[in-house]
Parts: sequence; C-alpha cells; structure tokens
Amino acid sequence: MGTPPFSLLRLLADGRFHSRERLSRALGFSRGGLRNLIRGIEALGLRVVKARGRGYRLAEALDLFEMDALAAGLKKVSPELCIEVLDECQSTNSVLAERAAAGAPHGTVLACEHQSAGRGRRGHSWVSVVGGSLAFSILWRFPRGAGALGGLSLAVAVGAAKALDRLGTQGVAVKWPNDLYCEEHKLGGILIESSGAVPGPSAVIVGVGINVRLGAQALDRIGTPATDIASHSVAVPSRTTVLVAALESIAGVLAQFSREGFAPFREEWLQRHAWKGRRVALSQAGRRVAEGKVVGVAEDGALLLASVGGIECFHSGELSLRPG
Repeated sequence: MGTPPFSLLRLLADGRFHSRERLSRALGFSRGGLRNLIRGIEALGLRVVKARGRGYRLAEALDLFEMDALAAGLKKVSPELCIEVLDECQSTNSVLAERAAAGAPHGTVLACEHQSAGRGRRGHSWVSVVGGSLAFSILWRFPRGAGALGGLSLAVAVGAAKALDRLGTQGVAVKWPNDLYCEEHKLGGILIESSGAVPGPSAVIVGVGINVRLGAQALDRIGTPATDIASHSVAVPSRTTVLVAALESIAGVLAQFSREGFAPFREEWLQRHAWKGRRVALSQAGRRVAEGKVVGVAEDGALLLASVGGIECFHSGELSLRPG
C-alpha cells in the first residue's frame, strides 16, 4: 500500500484539477487531513495550485512509476529480477542491504519514488527529484569474494550507458570509477557495496542513480555540474521505460561479470572514457596522492595514470580535473 502523500500524488500526477470532495472521498480523509497531505507534497519540492471551485492540481504533470508497465516490462526482459517500488526511503542501498542480511534472494530489486538521503561513494550525497530522478538497487550474489570483483562499477556503468544509448540519449560517457557523464556534466552514478567472506561467496548491492528530468531548483541543490536525460534526448522516455531498460542491460552485465570479470567490458569502457588523456589529481581519504594524465584502466578496472614516476596503478580514489 502506498503512503497517504503518494496516494494523493498519484491522483494529481496528471496535472489536472481534482475537486477537494473527490480527493477526500478517494483517500478517506477530511478536508483538514487533505490540506495536511498537500503540505506534505509541497515539502517534497512540488508546487500545488489551488483554485476556488476547482480544487487542486500540480503545477506540472508528474512522471511516477507505472506499476503495471514496470511489472510487464521486467517479466519480458529479465524474469530473474523481482522488484519492489517504495514510495519513500532514505536510501535504496541501505534498505536492500538490510534485506540482504536477512536473506533476501538473488536478483531482488528495490526502487523508490523519493529517496530522501541518497548516498554516493565515500559519503557523498545523491540528490533525488520526485518524478525526475531514478534511484534503484539490485542485490546480486556472486560465488567469489569482494576482492575478486574489481571493475564491477565500471562494468555496470557500461551497461547503464548502453541502455541509455538505446533509449536515444546522446553522448553518454563514463568517468572512473563510477560515473555517467554527458558533455562534462554528471548524468548518473553507481554505488557498489559488498559483504561476505573473503574467499566468497559475496552479496553485492548495486545502487544506481540517473537524472531523467531535473529542473533549475534541483540543479541548484546539486551544486556540482549535473545534467539529465532530457537535455540529451529528442524524446524523453518515462522513468518506467528507463528503469526497465537499465535493469535489463545491467542484469546482463552482472551475469557476464560473474563468469568473466571486467575484461570483456574494458574495451567499451575505454571507448566511452570521458577523461581519457586529461590531466587529473587523484585523492584518497581527502588527501591528494597523485597527479598526471589518465591513460586508461587495467583489466581489473584499476586506473592507469601517467605521472612523473611513470605509469601508476590505482584501485580506489576520487578524480578531479587539473589545468593542462
């Protein structure tokens, strides 16, 4: 069952006026209770228009998940996956990690309409927009330990980029170790979290965030240069369509990665490499540890950096562009 604010949002998602009486009757709330739900919706950053004698409508129609289309699409493209969509949660990765520890099956997918405290790598936050962002996580169980999963985030990025290509998003590139880019702006990100014994098996939570349609207010909140599918597509697909396509592609990547590792994905990753040959600084734990030109990545996904000391190899860190 949906939460009351999102039950109301689904009624208002078409952007048309709905009378107070109809909304109160459909939701089983008094007019005072309905006003409280409206305030809850506005707290999500959405604008509700009120007109005497006409009722309420959203200032703009809202692209919420179409549950029947989502179920039908996944059944057709990847019967291995089982999905649940939450109205709200702090982080799909965190919730799915708890379920994984309690024995959730391989292939469990958790998506969310509103992720209130999304996480990126190394404690960075991920800003989500109701109806404008995609946030989902996949539980994948590997026979090997986490130490044998080098390059997994890069392989997932290739899978996500290919899905967006097929949907008509133009110029999707990848940035080491976990980002999707378009024209020097961040389009999406991947967060890999694993648990299990060192030799294996391991349970991996693959978290994916993709910007579908961001407004100016969301871009201001994000702060760093960001973009969305809408800015790089002739026709903007629905969030449901993007989710189905991304899950189909990423599930195929995860299955192949389980058998063959990162090596089969390396060449395409290099072809999509956003910062190839660029001068960068590499930081670890907030401290700069190297500077040089990006050469590429090794067969295990490690970054290859040309510095004054020669070609250096790094398995973790954060990159930032440098002049030159």
